[in-house]
Amino acid sequence: MILMVGSGGSIVGFHVVLAEATKSFTKQNLLGSASDSGGAAHKSITGAKNILLVGVDARPGQNPNDIVRADSIIILHIPADHTEGFMVSLPRDTLVEIPPYKNGKHSYGVQHDKINAAFGFGGWGLTGAAARQHSVELLALTIKNLWGITFDAAAIVDFTGFQQVVNVIGGVHMCVDEDTRSVHIGYNKSGKQVSPGWRLTSAGIPIGPIPGVTPKEYKVGCYDMRPWEALDFVRQRDLLANGDTDYGRQRHQQQFLKAIFSKVMSGDVLTNPAKLSGVLNTVGKAMTIDQGQFSIQDWLFAMKGIGASSLITLKTNGGTYVNVKGPDNKDYQGLDPTSLQMLQAVKDDAMDAFVNLHPDRVATSNT
Repeated sequence: MILMVGSGGSIVGFHVVLAEATKSFTKQNLLGSASDSGGAAHKSITGAKNILLVGVDARPGQNPNDIVRADSIIILHIPADHTEGFMVSLPRDTLVEIPPYKNGKHSYGVQHDKINAAFGFGGWGLTGAAARQHSVELLALTIKNLWGITFDAAAIVDFTGFQQVVNVIGGVHMCVDEDTRSVHIGYNKSGKQVSPGWRLTSAGIPIGPIPGVTPKEYKVGCYDMRPWEALDFVRQRDLLANGDTDYGRQRHQQQFLKAIFSKVMSGDVLTNPAKLSGVLNTVGKAMTIDQGQFSIQDWLFAMKGIGASSLITLKTNGGTYVNVKGPDNKDYQGLDPTSLQMLQAVKDDAMDAFVNLHPDRVATSNT
């Protein structure tokens, strides 16, 4: 959905290109009962809009009976004037109260768990479209119950599929903000690329270096990344400096999506109907979208004033870990008072005022 925001510029034959390209999009009712389509503010494409973006990055060979948790959860808030967008990431380990739910396969009462578990519990035991719908619905209901935020649209983003998007647009320009080592890719003594780059458990948890293997490293600086490099970079969390872990990956995923958006908005893509069609076709295969009450064309033209430079990424908890104890006495992430104010600003369409008061919460990036 993020790639569609702002790509409604004036292009010869744009309607034809758009109609053909978006045929490949998987469209589905994802929000279900969490959608506030009955509210007056949701009956028109005008006014403030919230879009729920859920990133998934399933491991190769993952057991289909496993609970698939969300890797990233981003609220994209579009103010009423439709001139900018705010990306707010919810840390996936945030302790939340998940409401009672039945998905036709499993039934459970109130749960206290990490927020990414809401996505996992919703689709547990299901496959395909049913799993996607119930996963997003329970996640959206959890957010709605806790912070009063409702959504006009939603999308599931397959980060592996987005490697093909980067292929089509010819790579992306990414700025590495901290030295990052890869646990997935390394080089042996002969310089040959090997995988993994770090010793991992069967669950993919790093447990130590591999003798004779040097992990690929992304040094601080700005680079034109090849598709496989960009995807590998945004997957990293475990070896980030200063215990950055999930916050670092959140930040890098935001940068990745913004970098793709910036490339799509560049003149050589946006003004080239054939290339734009190819990009949108590839995006469509990497996403499942719930466009809510409006057509994709409505979304595109309503958001045409938003460019890459007016897409603002924000740091939850200021990019630091806030520890809280759950009812089970285990450690979870919490949200600091300023982050709760940020979520209230999303609900109230007051993000400009929030940013003016808290400029330190804006993530700086040269992407």
